[in-house]
Amino acid sequence: MLVRQGSHRNEKIDRGLAASLAAIAGALNASAFYSVGFFSANMTGNVSTLSDHLAIGQGLSALFYGGIVVAFVLGAAVSTLIVNEGRRRNVHAIYAYSILTEAALLALLGCADLWLLASWRVPVLVPGLAFLMGVQNAVVTRISDARVRTTHVSGMATDLGIELAIAFDILCGREPKTEARHNLTKLRLHLYTIAAFLIGGILGVVIYRAVGGYLLIMAAVLLMMIALDAIRRAKRTLSALGTAS
Repeated sequence: MLVRQGSHRNEKIDRGLAASLAAIAGALNASAFYSVGFFSANMTGNVSTLSDHLAIGQGLSALFYGGIVVAFVLGAAVSTLIVNEGRRRNVHAIYAYSILTEAALLALLGCADLWLLASWRVPVLVPGLAFLMGVQNAVVTRISDARVRTTHVSGMATDLGIELAIAFDILCGREPKTEARHNLTKLRLHLYTIAAFLIGGILGVVIYRAVGGYLLIMAAVLLMMIALDAIRRAKRTLSALGTAS
């Protein structure tokens, strides 16, 4: 999931990426809202709320929402810098290393959620999760050539609507039937992503109610397992290529 890029990926790989990382993102986003009342990955909502607070002169609240947006953008930027440097150095599993970095930071954030004073939880947890969602979304966007998004649903819901309309045109004979397979592939991917985000959100809230901040550590462990498996596969592939040559 985290090794092959762009045209070297297939439908199964993209669906696996969407199902796993979107579920984790959904769990983190929903549990953050349940816990502290803020979304960490919904930049549309956060920018809209930022504009509302600016319009009515609530500068301090606006500053906080602006900080969430900035944290998300910084996460995407840092992730891209890591990936770019890794590609320049021919690090075969650089995307997996980026997710591994996200996992390590998420584990630290989970510890902070468990042991920080209540007054510090919101200003640390929400921008911290926004930063990590930016990291993850940039990794997934780059490796899939923007076919997959995992931290928000708006783009995927739009793409789903587009593909449903195309499917309707194909059924009505207004589009060539040769496009049907490609259309079905996209429909499945978008449905997988939205369903994974939804189910992840439900499970995230249920688990957070039971174990609190340990949910973040559990999510970090899952991300770490996904990343380490990809790194292992990349090393095995490089080893096989070296032996063959």
